[in-house]
Amino acid sequence: MSGSLMRHLLVFLLFLHTTSVFAIDIIAHRGASGYLPEHTLEAATLAFAQAPDYIEQDVVLTADNIPVVLHDIHLETVTNVEQIFPDRARPDGRFYTKDFTLSELRTLRVHERHDRAGEQVYNHRYQGSQANFTIASLEEHIELIQQLNRAMDRNIGMYIEIKSPRWHKQQGADISSIVLNVLREKGMLKPDRNLILQCFDFSENQRIRNMLGYKGKLVQLVAENSWKESQTDFDWLLSEDGLDEVAEVADGLGPWIPQLFAEKNKSSGFGKVSDWVSQAASRGLFIHPYTYRSDADIENIPGPALLKRLTKDVRIDGIFTDHVPAVKAFLKQRKDN
Repeated sequence: MSGSLMRHLLVFLLFLHTTSVFAIDIIAHRGASGYLPEHTLEAATLAFAQAPDYIEQDVVLTADNIPVVLHDIHLETVTNVEQIFPDRARPDGRFYTKDFTLSELRTLRVHERHDRAGEQVYNHRYQGSQANFTIASLEEHIELIQQLNRAMDRNIGMYIEIKSPRWHKQQGADISSIVLNVLREKGMLKPDRNLILQCFDFSENQRIRNMLGYKGKLVQLVAENSWKESQTDFDWLLSEDGLDEVAEVADGLGPWIPQLFAEKNKSSGFGKVSDWVSQAASRGLFIHPYTYRSDADIENIPGPALLKRLTKDVRIDGIFTDHVPAVKAFLKQRKDN
């Protein structure tokens, strides 16, 4: 091999190594939720057009045990349920998806996420009031993405979260078994399907893998213990002993972005990367943190600076984002540079 050819080969290999640092999975968080009301079929369609690697679906159950795509077990933060069914709140004042049939839920209108005071959480997002966005079932979301993939000759995946399995069991429903049955009926459990399941509850992930027989990709979501997402001790989960156990059932971890860093310094951004990150990588666990938003800085760190740290220092394998175009633009600029 000539010296000139060798130099060109080395440059090419260096280019491949450099660009691979930024070759990450982009997950459309709740669809194109930065642009349209979250988890609607319209938001999923727009997300598909933005060409991420995956589109996320959070799943809860109705009174008739049909999986629907909603982030919460409550309805009032994203729908007009309090106007349509004012007398259906539980004693805590909240309206629960499990108390309504699918046909009843279809009468509700989905709007941008509101806080408990009724104020829109992200002020600059969708502000329309005439379009009729509605709640859709998991089966409808599966059909939509399957048909768009077929028509466009793509393979955009689904990234499904099983929400609050312990709470659903208290309501008399096994959400994991029900969701897996739907996925099986729709052919989504075949080895060639582009599917990832995720859950915050570690014991439920163990059950999904070991008792329910799910063989596809599985992600252990990570929260702060104070959030009370599940009975899982997330501090232990990120210890070496915890990571050993996670690696026995899961393929990856889905942490909250600040958990990737050992300290926070608002004057210069997050501090050093947490030790557990490299420990997880050594166990073969990929890392898909949540959530990057162009319109909501974390710890006052500008979006591009945060993405730079996540890709260069943490070396994440993927990112959940409300704004797919912003992440793709950042990755393109890094590749071009």
